[in-house]
Amino acid sequence: MIETSKYKRVVLKLSGEALAGEAGFGINPVIIKNIAKQVAEVAQMDCEIAVIVGGGNIWRGKTGSDLGMDRGTADYMGMLATVMNSLALQDSLEQLDCDTRVLTSIAMQQVAEPYIRRRAIRHLEKGRVVIFAAGIGNPYFSTDTTAALRAAEMEADVILMGKNNVDGVYSADPKLDPTAKKYESLTYIQMLQEGLQVMDSTASSFCMDNDIPLVVFSIMEEGNIKRAVKGDVIGTTITK
Repeated sequence: MIETSKYKRVVLKLSGEALAGEAGFGINPVIIKNIAKQVAEVAQMDCEIAVIVGGGNIWRGKTGSDLGMDRGTADYMGMLATVMNSLALQDSLEQLDCDTRVLTSIAMQQVAEPYIRRRAIRHLEKGRVVIFAAGIGNPYFSTDTTAALRAAEMEADVILMGKNNVDGVYSADPKLDPTAKKYESLTYIQMLQEGLQVMDSTASSFCMDNDIPLVVFSIMEEGNIKRAVKGDVIGTTITK
């Protein structure tokens, strides 16, 4: 029996650090296989899923910029890091017989398809997992903004933001402040007014303007992606 989903189409946003594990850099094979298994489970449900992976486990554009590099060059390097992560996730998914396509905003025909909106939607309609790589193809924009933009373009019902170091949105860093309060629900206005570092302000404003809900949860607890897709109360839900 196919399990039912609350959402017809979702965008899953993963940080690059989520693939690195405790090491904080590189790709941890055990973790990426676990994430792939969870994504494959969702793909078997009545839900279409697209994934966006950051590149912070390999390179951060802001880090290069802070070190004196040209910001554009540093950001393009970060986009290439997301392609590496996307190909690794695709390989793990296909080892599980999960049909997957990587679509990249920077042309590299030898390794991935170019991003074309209608093609991406068609892949989703055919039940394939779609991985969006290389951000939006322009510097100065984060993968959070990419997730917001692609969710709007794909007409997704929700963005699921899987975190590797926290299980929702808190009033302060729970590792530093034991009195930090966890929010079960928030509005985008509250999030921006309180300066909660969930996603950058550009992405937050875009989600708010386009009425795209956001669910923030822990990716490290096995089965959480499926729980989020089914609509179980986990993490923090942010709405307009």
